[in-house]
Amino acid sequence: MSWPGLRDKNSGVKLLVVIAVGLRPKDLEHAPVLRGLGGHGFMAPLDTVFPAVTCTAQATFLTGLQPSGHGVVGNGWYFRDLAQVMFWRQSNQLVDGEKIYEAARDRFGVRTAKMFWWWNMYAPVDFSVTPRPEYHADGLKKPGLYSSPANLHEELQQKLGPFPLFDFWGPRAGIKSTQWIASSAIEVMRQHDPELTLVYLPHLDYDHQRWGPDDPRSVQAVRDLDAEMLPLIEAARARDAHVVVLSEYGIERATTPVFVNRVLHERGLLQVQETSHGQLLDAGASRAFAVADHQCAHVYVANPVDLEPVRRLLSELPGVARVLDRDQQRELGIDHARSGELVCVSEPGAWFAYHYWLDEARRPDFAPTVDIHRKPGYDPAELFVDPAIRFPKLRVAKTLAKKILGFRYLMDVIPTDPSQVSGSHGRLFEDDDAGPVFLCSDKSVARDRVAATEVKDLLLRVLGS
Repeated sequence: MSWPGLRDKNSGVKLLVVIAVGLRPKDLEHAPVLRGLGGHGFMAPLDTVFPAVTCTAQATFLTGLQPSGHGVVGNGWYFRDLAQVMFWRQSNQLVDGEKIYEAARDRFGVRTAKMFWWWNMYAPVDFSVTPRPEYHADGLKKPGLYSSPANLHEELQQKLGPFPLFDFWGPRAGIKSTQWIASSAIEVMRQHDPELTLVYLPHLDYDHQRWGPDDPRSVQAVRDLDAEMLPLIEAARARDAHVVVLSEYGIERATTPVFVNRVLHERGLLQVQETSHGQLLDAGASRAFAVADHQCAHVYVANPVDLEPVRRLLSELPGVARVLDRDQQRELGIDHARSGELVCVSEPGAWFAYHYWLDEARRPDFAPTVDIHRKPGYDPAELFVDPAIRFPKLRVAKTLAKKILGFRYLMDVIPTDPSQVSGSHGRLFEDDDAGPVFLCSDKSVARDRVAATEVKDLLLRVLGS
């Protein structure tokens, strides 16, 4: 791809930064547009942080800090003062440290558009849009967005159609979400001309986890991502802006779920509440439980006397590579008050499942649904329809009919056996070709490698060049 009209230095004015989730250097073989971006400027492997998951990596990109500094120890963690596990929080205030949009505003007077990057709500930016489903009092869930200014998401949906929330996550998750987000970013750039535009394109991550990153269906997802990048890059070129495309992590083939919580439950360390809708994790009453997050699991141990027995127990569990105490957590930059007293790292090819119940008849009612906020851990099985359902489309149609008629309903079509999952991420590994990547159109800041903690400074250098 040629780059006529794009300067090697942009006089410190405009920059488009795109997170292409799960993109690896080896994927560029199937991505001529992205390969052309690296050819014009440079391409480098990116040394990510632990755990290599979305919320942690993005907090590091924004602040230049390790998790021990910004406090985002995973996609979710145990809020000790509330005795609750919470995932996928959105508030910018949960991230400590100066963010890139604050530094860019103060140093260069830069205006920022934050399009679907995490830690979006109440961020001190000029334009922002992020998913915010609407939960009605009768149990109805509808697609929704949160934006600043408040009318921005309405204007975008009037022009582009409704945001496809059910293509953003769940069994239908795929290219439509990336297409809508890319189009919305182009629209914001055209209408408001921000100097710094941050865009998050999610769909590659889905198929890499579903089928494994080297499956033909995942390769096609790379080609689809590349096609969506072309109009974004063209929009940046039209504004004489530089372009950075980076990924948070590389995804590896992983087919072995590790059920840490079930082991703790069997030993009497994890407690549950018996309710009319199944067993619920009783985190506040548990002596030990795990918050499972891809290939990382924070293990919260209430009493110090249990630390060593729990560490020994989990160290012997197949699929667990390391169990980190506080001193060992310091080595990986994850020693923070929000971290578990112990942190498990999976072996290659394994990942941690959140499941804590021992009897499938007592599973919680949210287990076979897409419910990212009530599950006390990440559940990639939400990307699948349960193969045990003989006629899944008919099942979904009947459930939607109940919804339309105003009846309460449960969209219970997700498998509680996570063995279909074929890809994961989170642990650190040394294969550069399968890790995350950093692509930049500005040759003046080229380097052989880029650390996640260097991204903020590097972007500021492009803006100030």
